[in-house]
Amino acid sequence: MSTTKTLREGSARKRAAILAAARELFLTDGFDRSSVDAVAARAAVSKRTVYDYFGDKQTLLRAVIDAVGQSLITTIRRTLDDTLTGPTEAADLEDALVTFSMRIATEMLGSAEYATLQRLVRAESDHLPRPDYNPMADTPDEIIAKRLAAFAAAGLLDIPDPRLAADQFLALTFSVALNRFGSANAAEDARVESLVVEGVRTFLRAYRPQQDWHQRR
Repeated sequence: MSTTKTLREGSARKRAAILAAARELFLTDGFDRSSVDAVAARAAVSKRTVYDYFGDKQTLLRAVIDAVGQSLITTIRRTLDDTLTGPTEAADLEDALVTFSMRIATEMLGSAEYATLQRLVRAESDHLPRPDYNPMADTPDEIIAKRLAAFAAAGLLDIPDPRLAADQFLALTFSVALNRFGSANAAEDARVESLVVEGVRTFLRAYRPQQDWHQRR
């Protein structure tokens, strides 16, 4: 017979209030010094409600981090829709990919949400399932891979393996900045932009259709 406690879904308003209260306390006071009583008081709910919704404090911490991760994924999806749905000509891809990358490098990597995620994961790694816990996991790579696959289907790129291409795109842009400067946040470091631009150009040289590449030579 299972003894696992069934958590309540509850009201969206109460759940959001608990998450917001926990997030603020975990950031200001730290996980160990933040009590469930304090979270409940700040969220204007009972202590029992916090336990009913989240089970324990560690699960609440993961829920806070997961919610921040989902917010960042939403930002990536919105940025993709804003910047990478229009190109219908290969000549337009460079500007579109640079625009997408720079918006991610400023609006996402320079956001309070991203800073919150980094702080919580670093500071509270002992209370997470593993030290490298990442609520975003492979989702950004998969989202980008899907968009690159659409460009390939339209004949704008030659991409046999979209997921590999997405990994290489990220490596040539954001990872280069991280390795060089320790950050890919263009809002804090103007040098990021030049690396992003060169990374996009290198990516396109590798994945442009051969006919298009020969025409450009």
